[in-house]
Amino acid sequence: MSSNSPLPRTALDALHRSLGATMTDFAGWDMPLRYRSERDEHLAVRTKAGLFDLSHMGEITVTGPQANRFLDHALVGNISSVGVGRARYTMICQEDGGILDDLIVYRLGEQEYMVVANASNARIVLDALTERAAGFEAEVRDDRDAYALIAVQGPESPDILKSLTDADLDGLKYYAGLPGTVAGVPALIARTGYTGEDGFELFVAPEHAEKLWLALTEAGSPVGLIPCGLSCRDTLRLEAGMPLYGHELTTALTPFDAGLGRVVKFDKAGDFVGREALLRAAERAEQNPPRVLVGLVAEGRRVPRAGYTVVSGGEVIGEVTSGAPSPTLGKPIAMAYVDAAHCTPGAPGVGVDIRGSHEPYEVVALPFYKRQK
Repeated sequence: MSSNSPLPRTALDALHRSLGATMTDFAGWDMPLRYRSERDEHLAVRTKAGLFDLSHMGEITVTGPQANRFLDHALVGNISSVGVGRARYTMICQEDGGILDDLIVYRLGEQEYMVVANASNARIVLDALTERAAGFEAEVRDDRDAYALIAVQGPESPDILKSLTDADLDGLKYYAGLPGTVAGVPALIARTGYTGEDGFELFVAPEHAEKLWLALTEAGSPVGLIPCGLSCRDTLRLEAGMPLYGHELTTALTPFDAGLGRVVKFDKAGDFVGREALLRAAERAEQNPPRVLVGLVAEGRRVPRAGYTVVSGGEVIGEVTSGAPSPTLGKPIAMAYVDAAHCTPGAPGVGVDIRGSHEPYEVVALPFYKRQK
């Protein structure tokens, strides 16, 4: 896309503007950053419910008799073991083990899967999957324009959705999905999210997105549901200790460097892209632990940002990957990769260099926030 081309807009763009949203360029899309107060939107999701437009995410459909074997080869997880109607968090890596993206894979049928990539990496993932499909009886289809994605997140979200569907939400487990109808709109109803709260992600045809958004707004407004932008989505996922590609995850890191080696399944049948490099990364991590992703909580009020150095005793011991004020904790927080010697919660003398001043921070275990079941 040239610098003069307009940013792509979601099917809900006009609705966002009518609601007074502040729009921003996010991953090449024109997306709502906030509607009014980021803090109010954040706290609504923590205590009531929030409504998000996530239609910038990249949906890629994989079908065919060898779809499961192909995805086992292309991704680091054991996708063959995912049951129909279930979903799995996984990653796609380069041959050298670097993380290309983190993904959710939904198994829609015996021979049908939907891979959901981050918006910024959707084309990269699509191209990699298309290339890796050679030799398999599997078709990779770009379905990014076939879906709008609306998320309703927060403790009130199950009751809001129940009022609009007869789908069995009580039987729908976390990381599972089922086809259903919501407010008369055909949808894939998935119990997934990126906020640390209970909630649902609804995949629908773009032409139905506005009808569904308005129905959810009408059903949820009496219990406090409000529209939410990307800014509060970031603070919600940060409090929940969830990684963001380009911050906690990059091609310079393997899953083992990121503390997510558990997603790599060496015991699955067949070879997979990056296997040898990831075996070496696993051995390195065991013998000489890499920097560890930790939480940092400020003792003062200054907010750390990505790229700021973490220090102790005058030495650089790490780097902040994400930082923001936490509406739930009432203090600035950050995620950072730090040397293993300083990763223990309560490690003494740790600070963040904020414009030349070493501000004191407490090392804590992630996540910062965990919802009550």
